[in-house]
Amino acid sequence: MRRRTFVTAPFAVGAYSTPVTRWLAVPADPDAAHPGRRRVGRQDLDTLWAAAADAQRSDSKYGGGTGNASTVTTFLNERAIPLLRGDYTDAVGKELYAGTAELARVAGWSALDMGHHALAQRHFIQALRMARAGGSLTVGCHVLTNMALQATLRGYPDEAVDMAQGAYDRTHRRAAPRVLAFAKLVEARAHARLGDARCAAAALVPSERLLEQADAEPGDEPAWISYYTPARMAADAVEIRRDLGLPAAALRWNNRAAPMVQSTYTRSVRLRMTVLATAHLQNRDLDQALAHGRRAVTIHSHVRSNRATDCLVGVVRAMAPWRRDPRVIDLSHLTHRAIVPSTTETAR
Repeated sequence: MRRRTFVTAPFAVGAYSTPVTRWLAVPADPDAAHPGRRRVGRQDLDTLWAAAADAQRSDSKYGGGTGNASTVTTFLNERAIPLLRGDYTDAVGKELYAGTAELARVAGWSALDMGHHALAQRHFIQALRMARAGGSLTVGCHVLTNMALQATLRGYPDEAVDMAQGAYDRTHRRAAPRVLAFAKLVEARAHARLGDARCAAAALVPSERLLEQADAEPGDEPAWISYYTPARMAADAVEIRRDLGLPAAALRWNNRAAPMVQSTYTRSVRLRMTVLATAHLQNRDLDQALAHGRRAVTIHSHVRSNRATDCLVGVVRAMAPWRRDPRVIDLSHLTHRAIVPSTTETAR
C-alpha cells in the first residue's frame, strides 16, 4: 500500500501571502476597459463561461485527470488570455476578467485534485488577480476560499482559517449568499483540522443559514457556485465531525448527505465513502467500514483523482488494528489492484 505521491513541486503556503494581502487591501481595480484590434463581444464571453462550466462538471463527476478538466488550461492560455489583449468596454472587460478568473480557478482545482499543488497555486494566484481586475468581489471570495481549502488539505489549517475569514469578511455585504456560505464551510473544515470543535461549529452554523437563505430567496447567483447544496454541506460536515473524532455526529450528518447523486458527483460520492469508512472505524464498526471501503473501490474505476486515491489508501491504513482479518486483507488486495493502474498512468 506504500506508493509514490506524484506532484510537480512542493506546496508553499507562503506564496499566498502577497497576493492575498493585495486582494484584501484592494479587491477591485477601478477600470477594466482596454483598447485593442479585435473587438470582444457577447459570443466570446458566452464561450468562455461555457468552457469553464463544462470543465467544472467534468471535474466534479470524474476528477481532475479527465480530458475535459485537464484541457481547461489549454483553453485558458490559447483562448481566454488572448482576449484580454482585445478591444472592450469597462462592462465587457469586467465580465471577461471574471470569466478568465473562473477558468483559472477550475484549472487550479483540477491540478490540485491530481496532486500538482504548485501548479494549482499558480492558477489560484492568477485567478485572484483576474477577479481583482474584473472588480468581482464574488469571484474573488470564491477563489480565495479555494486557496484556503488547498492550504487545509496541505496541512496549514491556521493559514486556511485566516484566508477563509478574510474572504468572508471582505465580501459579506456584497457577495452572493451561497458563495459566503461556502467560505464559512471551508473555515469550519480548517478549524476541524485544528481540533477546535467550538470554532468549527460556529462557522458551520452561518454556512447552513446562508445556504438556507440562498435556497429560499433565489436571486442573481452565479451558476458556478450551484454545486454547493445542502447535501454537499452535509457531506463536508461528515468529514468535519470525523476530523474532530466525533463519529456518532458524523454519521448523523451523513443522513442529510444521502441525496447526493453518484452520476453527477461521482468523485464526491467516492470521497464520502472513504470518510464514512474511517468514521465507522473510529466507532469500532469494522463491518460498516468494510462495506463503504468496498463501495469506494467499486467507484474508483470511474474517477481520475489522486486525492480520492490517497483517501482510499488512508482507509486501508486506518484498518491496521484489524490487519489480520481476512476481510481486511481482501480489501487491501482489491485496493492495490484498483490503484496501481491509475498511479502508473499518472506517472506517464
